[in-house]
Amino acid sequence: MKYSKVKSAKAIDDRTLLIEFNNQQKKKYDITPLLQKEMFLPLKNPAFFKAVRVEQGGYAVVWDSSIDISEYELWSHGQAIA
Repeated sequence: MKYSKVKSAKAIDDRTLLIEFNNQQKKKYDITPLLQKEMFLPLKNPAFFKAVRVEQGGYAVVWDSSIDISEYELWSHGQAIA
């Protein structure tokens, strides 16, 4: 199955991303469960978390070379917004 690509990503608080996909659907994604994994610990810093950007091509959202979240994860576990 093909997943929609990420069109935009914005931190709406210290733990939640607002993701817009290229099919016009929007979802909220809570990173809290990811913070149990060491690679995601830097996201506890609100300023760093807010520096999220969309990877070229829309396959993921990224913060730096070692921290990213795939479009599959965002699509599958994001909460749809009406």
